[in-house]
Amino acid sequence: MCGIAGVITKNGSTPDPATLDRLLAAIAHRGPDGANRLVRSNTALLHTRLAIIDLHTGDQPLFAPGGTALVCNGEIYNNPELRAAMADTRFTTRSDCEPAVFLYEREGETFAQRLRGMYAIALHDPARNRVLLARDPFGIKQLYYTETPTLFAFASEPQALIAAGIAPRGIDPTRRAELLQLKFTTGAHTIFPGISRLLPGETLVIEAGRIVARARIAAIPAGPPVPIRHREALDRLDKTLTDSVAAHLRSDVPSGLFLSGGIDSATVLALMTRLGGRVRALTMGWQGAGPADESREAERLAAARGAECIRLEMGEADFWTLAPQIAAAIDDPTADAAVLPTWMLGRAARQSGLKVTLCGEGADEIFAGYSRYRKRRPPLSWIARKPRTKGLFGTALPNWRAGLDLAEARATPNRTPLQATQATDIEEWLPNDLLIKLDRCLMAHGVEGRTPFLDPLVARFGFRLPDAEKTSLRFGKILLRDWLAQSFPEAGAYARKQGFKPPVGTWMQARGTTLASLVAAQPGIREILPAPLIRHSFEHAETNPQRAWSLLFYALWHTHHIMNLPSQGNIAETLSAAALSPNR
Repeated sequence: MCGIAGVITKNGSTPDPATLDRLLAAIAHRGPDGANRLVRSNTALLHTRLAIIDLHTGDQPLFAPGGTALVCNGEIYNNPELRAAMADTRFTTRSDCEPAVFLYEREGETFAQRLRGMYAIALHDPARNRVLLARDPFGIKQLYYTETPTLFAFASEPQALIAAGIAPRGIDPTRRAELLQLKFTTGAHTIFPGISRLLPGETLVIEAGRIVARARIAAIPAGPPVPIRHREALDRLDKTLTDSVAAHLRSDVPSGLFLSGGIDSATVLALMTRLGGRVRALTMGWQGAGPADESREAERLAAARGAECIRLEMGEADFWTLAPQIAAAIDDPTADAAVLPTWMLGRAARQSGLKVTLCGEGADEIFAGYSRYRKRRPPLSWIARKPRTKGLFGTALPNWRAGLDLAEARATPNRTPLQATQATDIEEWLPNDLLIKLDRCLMAHGVEGRTPFLDPLVARFGFRLPDAEKTSLRFGKILLRDWLAQSFPEAGAYARKQGFKPPVGTWMQARGTTLASLVAAQPGIREILPAPLIRHSFEHAETNPQRAWSLLFYALWHTHHIMNLPSQGNIAETLSAAALSPNR
């Protein structure tokens, strides 16, 4: 796992060294084990390395015989199989990314179709003087780009393009409305005008600093559910998940597990222990949270499988002091309160010597775990409204749903309503909320997060399961729960779970008057929402914690990423500085 960036000038000149220095410095946290650059004519590729596989000879760029150079942020899990299929190839490293550059020289622009993994890749082909950018189909790894009158530039994080002086600070009002109403933003355009996301599964071809071709690999298969007997489905699920977890455990450094006490991470725990080796797990609890704290359940599950489990605890003091730093880390913003514990888990993983952790992201989307999926099947679908039709702030922030409408239209043909809702989430919610959260919170500490549920083999099998294998009136993830009940009965597969939700409502309401005043005075909030609405949100933070957190998160995010103020103090200090800043 690493950071990558690059510049291609349009007039053929050599990229400015000072700009490259700033780009490298801005992504240094993603690769604490080394940094390299390659400059050829009008093209520069940059790489900062977090060494996971081939610790000694895997530095990048990597090269193929024709001179093509590659930098990659990610892991290619089918590296052994690709090398075996290319037995006539003379590889020079053991890097899992090296087969990709050889595939490009053999197969051209379709090379990414052969890759199984999470990746954001940049290739420079000197023979054609072109650059290719490619992103994995689920969008586990992000890549951003911008085009100016003089150059094309890309980076693993949008803040790097801004820090390098290539893209300006600014706000797209439509994306801002999406963020506050939905918790995330949709599509290719980020909240920063002029900075775009490479879409999940997309490959771009750039020549002379201009995009000349696009292609895209789908994350999930097309078509309606495929009938299958329950017993056969269980057997295939077992084989598929075992294969995926085994592939995701390939590493030259120790791997850990984020264990929540829920279905998804318990499944990964069961498979990791089955595959051998002692598992080191980390879990997060909340001070004074009562029954919403599942960390003790996580400790119990770890003990049942003979795994070591480190329990962390987050309280109001942590929230008050760490929230500004965490908002600063989430440059492509998502107002998901789970960023708070995820950031702390990433820090703890690094402190305990772990560079790699597995986690359960993607299980809900592939196997239909959310309540909104159950509501897409009769009889609930007869009375339930379509998901996300009502934003957190109602009519106070209009024009926020166009991106989601487009995603829903693309997801609908030849699918059941349940499948269409899953497909919409896989296209937008998953890459633009959950996976951004995972990447930024872990890579802030130089830790790689791996997601075995987001694997092509798992998706091919799981997405086209019959609706009845996914949901009932009471539960989602029916097949996964049945597998867990059989394979890990101690996990309580059909117990009600709380989810990974810190009690931010309680923490915010405890200082509601102070927070309301600070947030209302923050320039980014003050220009769009009235003070009475803000005050009401914090007075009722316990009953509607997401609305209050979205306001607070955006105020902290805007202070750092738009006003360019530091985020070193606590919430009060950070927002007070914003209110007094001449940049307001």
